[in-house]
Amino acid sequence: MKDPATFWDRIARKYAQRPVQNQQAYADTLDATRAYLGAEDRVLEIGCGTGTTALTLAPAVAEITGTDISGEMIAIAEEKRRTGGAENVRFLRADAAEDVSGGKPFDGVLAFNALHVLADPDAALRALFQQTRPGGYFISKSACLKEMNVLIRLAIPLMQAVGKAPVVARFTSPELQDMIIRAGFEIVEKRTFQGAPHLPFIVARRPV
Repeated sequence: MKDPATFWDRIARKYAQRPVQNQQAYADTLDATRAYLGAEDRVLEIGCGTGTTALTLAPAVAEITGTDISGEMIAIAEEKRRTGGAENVRFLRADAAEDVSGGKPFDGVLAFNALHVLADPDAALRALFQQTRPGGYFISKSACLKEMNVLIRLAIPLMQAVGKAPVVARFTSPELQDMIIRAGFEIVEKRTFQGAPHLPFIVARRPV
């Protein structure tokens, strides 16, 4: 598929109705993320999808911006925002590498289930480094497809051929950490949560 946004636009409504597969791992991820965020922080979440994570974390920070390449995903996120009355959240249709900081770097940048569906995660990480303030955190949770079941790895190209899967980047957990370090960050923490061994939760920091 030439335009990845087309894929996500097409499945957005169905995606919005899909329940979180591992509720405990998701809750643990949010708790671990909150530990690195402060009440005065400005936060960016790339690949925000339908906005669930941004809206859930909003009470813990001063403001949060969620971006996604899919206009349909952003429309659903905005519907949720208006319904819930979250005034410190904004949603923007933007590429992961697009600078939406307005010249003021973010205290925290989040990328949950996002890096592995980017055509060029290296380029995105370099751009996100520039949008993170010195001392600020980059927090991610990404599928390391090279470490997943071989049947899943074999199925992805077949699903892509019939439009059932998006563009994906294949890397191992060490390769992902190397990408984050190449972008300029230093790794602060890495762990996995129960039931999600191939989805490492990685916290990195832009050096002061």
